[in-house]
Amino acid sequence: MAVAKPYIQQCKGNNGLDKFVLKEARGSSVEVYLYGGHVTSWKNDRGEELLFLSRKSLFEPPNRIRGGIPICFPQVGGLENYENHGFVRKLFWAIDQTPPPLEESSYRTFIDLVLKPPEGFYKYWPQTYEFRLRVALTPRGDLILVSRIRNINRNGKPFTFTFAFYAYFSVSDICEVRVEGLETYYYLDNLKNKERFTDQGDSLTFESEIDRSYVGTPNKIAIIDHEKRRTYVLWKEGMPDAVVWNPWDKKAKAIADFGDDEYKRMLCVAPAVIEEPLKLKPGEEWTGSLVISCVPSSYCSGELDPKKILHG
Repeated sequence: MAVAKPYIQQCKGNNGLDKFVLKEARGSSVEVYLYGGHVTSWKNDRGEELLFLSRKSLFEPPNRIRGGIPICFPQVGGLENYENHGFVRKLFWAIDQTPPPLEESSYRTFIDLVLKPPEGFYKYWPQTYEFRLRVALTPRGDLILVSRIRNINRNGKPFTFTFAFYAYFSVSDICEVRVEGLETYYYLDNLKNKERFTDQGDSLTFESEIDRSYVGTPNKIAIIDHEKRRTYVLWKEGMPDAVVWNPWDKKAKAIADFGDDEYKRMLCVAPAVIEEPLKLKPGEEWTGSLVISCVPSSYCSGELDPKKILHG
């Protein structure tokens, strides 16, 4: 019997847009579109979808794609001359034929994309940059995203930016989900004019709309789905903050590219740089990475057992 091998395939996706499918030998897969450098699908070796993608999502440039993992740059939130969360998620990226060296670790299946400022966008953000993105899949099915942003301004001026991997996770029921790793950390409540609060509970659970920016968070965050008995473990580097978002019922009905009841089956947890914008001088480069694992949930007195999650 032939042994399955990992592969990368270019094909047409929704609305004829170019996408790449990365598949590992055991069956896990990732789909990434050149439009937006947008990861729209991540499946485990049983073919189960792990990311949320709205059934009303538009794959029609210049519309955004609602779900998956959009990239927010150069702004998380409002930008004076452009819409919320920046513009790179609405631009066409290219295959990076000659990426600078990057430690590959344990994975073999990856694709490198690159984005440079297109003509006409200087008026929105008058900076010159080089944005490289690696999307990788490990043999065990972990998803890896690595962003490298370089200032290539010729005028000698630095620039500042904020950033996020705005990940939409698929969950069974938002009321049956909890997040661990953010408790005791303070957050900016975006529903209350960015007023500061501190989580006091053992974990974060959900019963109404939430839009928070947690500050100075640990490198590991866990999303535990009780009904599906699985846990998403996020390992982040270079991104000290994290956004947690769910629109709940009332706001979901007001979002054009979001189904009225879809809030029940999704949760955004976005590693980010928000409170202290990054500053790059010409020639300087910033790297931010995210590794996401999906593992069976393990419990120890009702709480996440880190040893089982990390080594099970």
